[in-house]
Amino acid sequence: MLNKVSLLTFLISLSFSLVVFSGENQSSEDKGFNPTPHILHHIADSYEWHLWGKVSIPLPVILYTEGHLDVFMSSKFHHGESKVTKDDRVYKIDHHHIVEENNKQVMNLSITKNVASMILSVLLLFFILIKTSRSYTHKKVAPKGLQAFLEPLILFVRDDIIKSNIGPKHEKYTMFLLTVFFFILINNLLGLTPGAANVTGNISVTFVLSLFTFIIITISANKGYWKHLVKPPGTPLPLLPIMIPIEIFGVFTKPFALMIRLFANITAGHIIIFSLISLIFVASNNGANAIAGWSVAPISVLFVLFIFLIEILVAFLQAYIFTLLSAVFIGLAVKEESH
Repeated sequence: MLNKVSLLTFLISLSFSLVVFSGENQSSEDKGFNPTPHILHHIADSYEWHLWGKVSIPLPVILYTEGHLDVFMSSKFHHGESKVTKDDRVYKIDHHHIVEENNKQVMNLSITKNVASMILSVLLLFFILIKTSRSYTHKKVAPKGLQAFLEPLILFVRDDIIKSNIGPKHEKYTMFLLTVFFFILINNLLGLTPGAANVTGNISVTFVLSLFTFIIITISANKGYWKHLVKPPGTPLPLLPIMIPIEIFGVFTKPFALMIRLFANITAGHIIIFSLISLIFVASNNGANAIAGWSVAPISVLFVLFIFLIEILVAFLQAYIFTLLSAVFIGLAVKEESH
């Protein structure tokens, strides 16, 4: 089993180089290979789902402009180089944003790569979890297959993360925190496949997840929580003018920390993997020195394999940390004041 996993991981890490750089070498030989545009392109969102080389899946572009709804496929943009004319409206992509030439207000409702990936992950989660739940409707038998994998994971999140940090009121927040855990986990794992979207490495996604936690904390907080903000217990009176602003500022830094932690860790992992692969093309100088490229390739692939295995661990770890910190923050807001 270990040999099979190692071989599969090696093939996946090797395929990263094919997905990222096949047919995309636009640097001239005299200037050398510049990996930055390729790395930024593959961690950013886009209006098409790039697979390899010049092969891409066009995605729906949905624009609402001054009472008019325009729907067309992103293939009409020709990779953002040309414009799309819709009746008397002309659209173009400017720094990853769709704008109208006559400066008309455009509401962009397009299905981007990240949105399509999130839809795919949600459908996959529905399939996995519904299939697991239906197995409990049959006669009682020992868990097997997918059920045997998910049952201890769900119980761990419920009992060791949610219940232990929130306390008696944990059932009210179990559904949200379990959803957050599996949503982050499935997108982290999907993001490690070649050609996949960098969903949890998008700060907009992590912002919304942390915003949900912030709203739940604010709505669920009891009087004791707000009382501690305006008058921290055990604080000397002269220090209150300093501590009160710090406590209020801490209300906003908690969700901010959730947002940045998930975004930074996932994005950093993708950048490291692509950077290690880029060493092959930098050493070969766009094919001018093939011997140097082949000499660096084994070392680069081994390091990619090592980082890839760490990223699998990070995928679970970041889902665990986000859920744990959310449960801790909610628990601090709803816990009863001891007498």
